[in-house]
Amino acid sequence: MNLSFRQLQTFVQVMRTGSVSEAGRALGRTQPAVSAMIAGLEREVGFQLFERERGRLVPKPEAHYFLEEAEFLLERLTRSTRTLQDIGNLEKGKLRIACNPAASSFFMPRVLANFLRDKPDIEASLMMRSSPVVTDWIASQQYDIGFAETPEPRRTIISEVFALPGVCAVPKDDPLARKKVITPADLDGKPMAMLFDDHSISEQTRKAFNEAGARLNKRFELRTFLPALQLVSEGLCYTICEGLSAISHQESFGDRNSLVFRPFKPECFLNMSLLTPANRPLSLLVKSFAEVLRAEIKALVERAAGLRDLP
Repeated sequence: MNLSFRQLQTFVQVMRTGSVSEAGRALGRTQPAVSAMIAGLEREVGFQLFERERGRLVPKPEAHYFLEEAEFLLERLTRSTRTLQDIGNLEKGKLRIACNPAASSFFMPRVLANFLRDKPDIEASLMMRSSPVVTDWIASQQYDIGFAETPEPRRTIISEVFALPGVCAVPKDDPLARKKVITPADLDGKPMAMLFDDHSISEQTRKAFNEAGARLNKRFELRTFLPALQLVSEGLCYTICEGLSAISHQESFGDRNSLVFRPFKPECFLNMSLLTPANRPLSLLVKSFAEVLRAEIKALVERAAGLRDLP
């Protein structure tokens, strides 16, 4: 059976108006066109829905029974059509986003809020996990888009890499805050807050201290930079972090921020990536959000680089 939308629409209109001519006027069709559409519908269902009496169509009991089903199908088709239009116009759908802790406190919620401000019917899931977990979620297609530290190449992931410059966080009232550039010699033997040993920034920091012949005094070991920055603000240590965490700290504390960020020499960088599944096409909604997120990440990189030029 191959029923069409127009057949169902014509049938319902004939039943509602009780007249072929009235149904034709309502639908903008001629009376013969309406009669032909009803005849085609009857051929498809395999039995008559109407008796023909003196040029009139008189509904049979089967027609009354079928009317409720036809109205239900038309309503569903109409709703589905509207839904498809809304999806095409980015007014319906769901975004599943995963990001690492540094991006979750300020950066990603702000990007998402700006994107959804004029899209009240879009649902969003924003989950924060460590970068390896975010990578696994994207690879397994559990999430549509991710932002995390750049993983090793995987065939299941498309990774667009952005290099975030590293900076040294110093308390505002510390003598080192007056320096324009911080070096390993400036931090020789001073207490440091660092991430776990195999983190990229930790590796680059150790290398810089070793090559400068400076003593690296790791007093605190942490999983993320945000608590490290809090320890620095308490005057307990210094830390070398990437620009995203520095900007997130500034945004979170505003005028209460008690840190300054200075360039660290030799330069260090943390590679972060916009991640999407490689084995599944992106929806129009995800593509649109990815474009916005990409532009925001580029602006973030420029802002992070600007931390190096702060007075």
